[in-house]
Amino acid sequence: MTVSSAYVHAALLLHYANQGINVDNLKKVLEAAGIPPDESRIKALAAAISEVNVEEALKAAPVGFAPQAPTAPATPAEAKKEEKKEKEKEEKKEDEALAGLGALFG
Repeated sequence: MTVSSAYVHAALLLHYANQGINVDNLKKVLEAAGIPPDESRIKALAAAISEVNVEEALKAAPVGFAPQAPTAPATPAEAKKEEKKEKEKEEKKEDEALAGLGALFG
């Protein structure tokens, strides 16, 4: 795990614990985990997250969903097309998510 992801995980932990995602709480979580907090990163993350609906962001994330029941395509050619579409869709979501997180710690 990179240091940057530790900050995001700290924010998620606070969210799931129904605690405010703010500078003081982020600092406490990081210190409790043995990670020396970087004040500027904490402030940037707290400011960025204050403008985000975390619950909606999690729902839109490319991971963490229960798999949907697949429908069988009529032919093998259609199956390949469908598989390619799904892969492209998944890659696009992944790229969007990474771009959003990259802006926080760029």
